[in-house]
Amino acid sequence: MEAKLQCKQAVIDAATGRKKADLVLKNATYVNVFSGELDTEDIAIAQGLIVGLGDYEGEVEVDMTGKIVLPGFIDSHIHLESSLVSPTEFARAVLPHGTTTVVTDPHEITNVMGTAGIDYMLSATEGLPVDVRFTIPSCVPASPLDESGANLSHADIDPYFDHPKVLGLAEMMNFPGIIGADPATVAKIVASQSHHKKIDGHAPGLSGKALNAYISAGVYSDHECANMDDAMEKLRRGQYIMIREGTAAHNLETLMPLLHSDRYFHRCMFCADDKHPSDLLEKGHMDAVCRKAVALGADPIRTVQVACLHAARYFLMNNRGAIAPGYLADMAIVEDLKDFHVVTVYKNGKQVYHQGQLAPIQTPAIPTDLYEQAHNTFHLPLLTPADFGNAGKQAVIGMIPGQIITENRGFAEAVDVEKDILKIAVVERHHNTGHMGLGYLNGYGLTRGAVATSVSHDSHNIICVGENDMDMALACNRVAQNHGGIVVAENGKILAELALPIAGLMSDASLQEVNEQLEIAKETAHSLGVARDIDPFMTLSFMSLPVIPTLRLTTRGMVDVYTQQYIGGSYAE
Repeated sequence: MEAKLQCKQAVIDAATGRKKADLVLKNATYVNVFSGELDTEDIAIAQGLIVGLGDYEGEVEVDMTGKIVLPGFIDSHIHLESSLVSPTEFARAVLPHGTTTVVTDPHEITNVMGTAGIDYMLSATEGLPVDVRFTIPSCVPASPLDESGANLSHADIDPYFDHPKVLGLAEMMNFPGIIGADPATVAKIVASQSHHKKIDGHAPGLSGKALNAYISAGVYSDHECANMDDAMEKLRRGQYIMIREGTAAHNLETLMPLLHSDRYFHRCMFCADDKHPSDLLEKGHMDAVCRKAVALGADPIRTVQVACLHAARYFLMNNRGAIAPGYLADMAIVEDLKDFHVVTVYKNGKQVYHQGQLAPIQTPAIPTDLYEQAHNTFHLPLLTPADFGNAGKQAVIGMIPGQIITENRGFAEAVDVEKDILKIAVVERHHNTGHMGLGYLNGYGLTRGAVATSVSHDSHNIICVGENDMDMALACNRVAQNHGGIVVAENGKILAELALPIAGLMSDASLQEVNEQLEIAKETAHSLGVARDIDPFMTLSFMSLPVIPTLRLTTRGMVDVYTQQYIGGSYAE
């Protein structure tokens, strides 16, 4: 208590000017997210907080003339695992782009490891200079038709809502369970609400009375809006819209009318959802979303409000997202409000990045048992070409360029490269059940060989697409041998690979190393015919997620997402 009292007194002394502030950004032009203006005055910082705006003296003073000070960016919904690197490497990647807070849903690793996955991510994010806040996975597995490494009930997740880093219940993907008032599904919402936490949504295309029921249950937001009709129906019924601009899904341009409107923009925030290494290295993070929004005609200050304040308000992080007294001194210094080129970043009043130089980041310690469990998550038999040879007549998943939704394109009985009909398989890898779903895929473009990955949302079994059974078996076996990752094979040879030994989802290597191997694998996949306008691995990874319309393949067969029924496949009891 005494230490907290002294800290508060120091804040007040600096705010009144009785004592010098720890740091003063002199002549700072900053975005006032409350008034929607650019203001210019000194920004005084003490004890990690912004304590005053006006005329101040500091122990350290930095002239901000010619620069613009923004609140640190906030990503309202991301899966850190999608970066394919450890949380420490993720922080190293996004901090130079002005991101100081992210809200992560660790449902990828939780689908593999159960609650141990949540514990792993809590440990792996402790003390990082990017604040990582959590929403607790709501759907493990995403659907009763899926097969993951764990099956979490409301009792399993309830204790986590008391954790100080936990902000709510993560995207409720099982909207059929909510609409049908399934007791086990609804109990998770009740658990979150009993702790006064947010509940995020995931309901692409949901409409009418079904949407009414979903929102009535307590779902506050949605990040799956791919068109304005969907977004407006949800916004009119009170949901917040998380405008997603990630690696696989690009919804910003379509949803730009929300940002142009004085009536709608305050109900919006930005999120990435999934970000691959090349995007983080070459394009950026939330700064890239702001840059694109302004290029598409959005008002720059409004864009900053959406990128900073709105997510903070939504998640009740009441001391973030603004340049104002009492707010955390999390700030991104940019050259202008067009390119959003970040030159300096402050976290809690400490300079953590400046002109290409990142302050050292210490990797958090992971408890030994969690580390070993995360690096030993593959349990399946050695596969043979014969395991892939019994597809028969099966449904065809139709890929749609630039989207992760799919179409039902009828049935096929065999691979037909001329018609871009390929075999697709999902192999159970958590419990050695021997289950394998088989079907066909159209729109991928592969003409030779096979591609396999253990990043297959959300249960993260091995998903493989191929032109022949031999290469499919080879690619899947190699993924298992590497304890996870990505493999491209042709004519009985491994052409490219990326090992992801942390739960089959992430690498211990640096972002640059992972990206180099990933880009080689991508180019190899493209050289085998995979269409250049899609990401060979991230797009493929969504083909097994049975909560995004229309068709998906699980370990037990092809699923019609709307009916949540199998429509053919090698279903195993």
